[in-house]
Amino acid sequence: MYIAQTYKVLHDFWRYIVGVIIAIIGVFIFSAPHLIAVFMKRMNAEVDLTRLEDVNYLMSLFDSNENLVYILLPFAGGLLFLLLAVKFIHKQSIRLLTTSRAKVDWKRIWFSFFFWGIISSGMVMLDYFLSPENYLNNFELNRFLVLAVLAILLIPLQTSFEEYMFRGYLMQGIGVLAKNKWVPLIITSVVFGLLHIANPEVDKLGYSIMVYYIGTGLFLGILTLMDEGMELALGFHAANNLFTALLVTANWTAFQTHSVFKDVAEPELGFIDLILPVFIIFPIILFIFSRVYKWTNWKDKLFGKVEQPPNEDYKVIE
Repeated sequence: MYIAQTYKVLHDFWRYIVGVIIAIIGVFIFSAPHLIAVFMKRMNAEVDLTRLEDVNYLMSLFDSNENLVYILLPFAGGLLFLLLAVKFIHKQSIRLLTTSRAKVDWKRIWFSFFFWGIISSGMVMLDYFLSPENYLNNFELNRFLVLAVLAILLIPLQTSFEEYMFRGYLMQGIGVLAKNKWVPLIITSVVFGLLHIANPEVDKLGYSIMVYYIGTGLFLGILTLMDEGMELALGFHAANNLFTALLVTANWTAFQTHSVFKDVAEPELGFIDLILPVFIIFPIILFIFSRVYKWTNWKDKLFGKVEQPPNEDYKVIE
């Protein structure tokens, strides 16, 4: 009932268009601190005006921890404005946007967070011990502690914005419009992947990495539909970005941080690198979650119709 419960609130599709625009406005407003910081450096003649379009040059103007704040603040703004749009345009509670359960299940969020955090960290450490020549010790206690505080505070806001936008807001809005579940699953997954096309990883590894981004969106969407709520997706996504930011960085990734290790290997994306996470690891995780939470009726939950229940409780709020 995760998508169908949207009938409880104001769900005209124009409202979703307005809501997305409001969220984008929030992103731009919270980008202002970065623009102001660049402007201040320009006033002090510290900026080469001919290189302002060079992302790597802009990042070199500030410390890694400062850059992390500037990268993540717009997502915090997007999340804030999106939730305001949900409240005032749709008259919808955060709970209804998050889950079909009577209340948000924080145990699910924490289980998914630590489950994937431990596994992803373990894979990084395994690769470090198997190929130590590919890593440099990047650990500096003071800078790492600052990084840890900033990352713990801001990265969950970044990942939550992406989850609430794609697995929540658009999944429900498109689902009610299309009156089925597979259309919003496909659309939100593809759009989620394509929005990562500007990441430096794409420039370095090529467009084939879009298989990973779109596949990740599809995996998170399946999690949401099968579990009738976003809790598992919220925890997984937060763990994926947070543990990566703390453990390993590289000169060619979106997050360049004062992490424990720095990957200095020449980046390459082989066939196995794409197949392993999307077609092996993610399906195994889905199977594990399905056993833990006793998922059934996969066909209906992923491909079934979305219809307004005849229950009196589902009358649209006037």
